[in-house]
Amino acid sequence: MTADYRVLFVCTGNTCRSVMAAQVLRRELAEACVRAEVGSAGLRVREAGLTADPRAVEVLRRHGYAVEHQTRQLEPGMLGSHDLVIALDSMHMRVLQHAAGPDRDIAARIRLLGSFDGAAGAGWDIPDPVTGTVEDYERTLTLIRSAMPGVVATVRAGMDGAVSSG
Repeated sequence: MTADYRVLFVCTGNTCRSVMAAQVLRRELAEACVRAEVGSAGLRVREAGLTADPRAVEVLRRHGYAVEHQTRQLEPGMLGSHDLVIALDSMHMRVLQHAAGPDRDIAARIRLLGSFDGAAGAGWDIPDPVTGTVEDYERTLTLIRSAMPGVVATVRAGMDGAVSSG
């Protein structure tokens, strides 16, 4: 049985930010008793099936998150098969909007993670920690976590809309 609502996080290589965001959302949704499918993908994955960056794994473990992950490349069909596609920075957002083309329904599903943080106004980017230290990954996790209440609320609202319109 699959979830009725699907969320996809997208970053560059699918080894750091999108992985961390997916793990955080999975736990947040479980704690809120909301059932949705959560995945991640990258725009420029070096090789499909690799594990997450060791620093991302260390930080996730330190905070009690799951760390199972295999990298995967974003494929064009993924945009239409997810209810919510979340870009980790503005460059990802532009690429995803371009990939959506003239399809307004798909384009409307694409959001910037920082836009879910009500205190952020128009939103903000999650800086790529890939060349940084474990402390940079800790800061990344903090930023990701600050946006999650808004993501959970959006998933809930989307699921309620799907149930009431179906």
